[in-house]
Amino acid sequence: MSVGLVIVSHSEKIAEGVVELAAQMAPDVVIVAAGGVAGGDGDAAGRIGTSFERVQSGIGRAMGGDGVVVLTDLGSAVMTAEMALEFLDAEARGSVRLAEAALVEGAVAAAVQSQSGASLEDVLRAAEAAVVSIRPDELEPFVSQGATGRGKPDSPGAASSGSHVSGVFTLPNRMGLHARPAALLASGLLELDADVTVNGVDATSVMLLMSLGLGQGRTVSVEASGPDAQAALEFIGDAVESGFGEPS
Repeated sequence: MSVGLVIVSHSEKIAEGVVELAAQMAPDVVIVAAGGVAGGDGDAAGRIGTSFERVQSGIGRAMGGDGVVVLTDLGSAVMTAEMALEFLDAEARGSVRLAEAALVEGAVAAAVQSQSGASLEDVLRAAEAAVVSIRPDELEPFVSQGATGRGKPDSPGAASSGSHVSGVFTLPNRMGLHARPAALLASGLLELDADVTVNGVDATSVMLLMSLGLGQGRTVSVEASGPDAQAALEFIGDAVESGFGEPS
């Protein structure tokens, strides 16, 4: 069982695209597109807007697991989702959360967290912490301080028990640390009892790993602490050195 996701967008194609992307990271998670509104007579294509019926149906389809997180794009999508939640019975409403999150980043982060078997609240937090943007002056990716999570080296409460290990690896695969390898690392590390950073960001966050923009030949610097620190280091090292099973 896992937490299901519903993607609400004004555009049917955007919702379907986000579902397609997130599903690559989480093949066992139910992710439902609820975008656009039905076309008029003789018009098979959906129109721009949000549909109460589509959101309501999407929540129902995603409800079979451990709850549902709903992600939206623009303001009226939020209003439509809130209306759909109001029409749920009390029991169902208690297992649905409306995320205050960026649609694409939040969906990917939530999907990976759900794939790992995380709770409803943990999936919601992952969605809401996934903030990635671009510095227009430098054209380099960065992440907000609030999104760095437990993997930030100076964060309070970081694991102090167990060993501390580090290692440096070089990315041999052509595409580097793109979406699929980032999801592979993040989901694998979620199963280990260790605080791990890659180049200074939380290695259990897909979006933070992707935000590093590491291409072929770039260096991956790993710091790990906690009971499973060595296992985490070896996991990352093996994955990187194998090129994540991709061509070099």
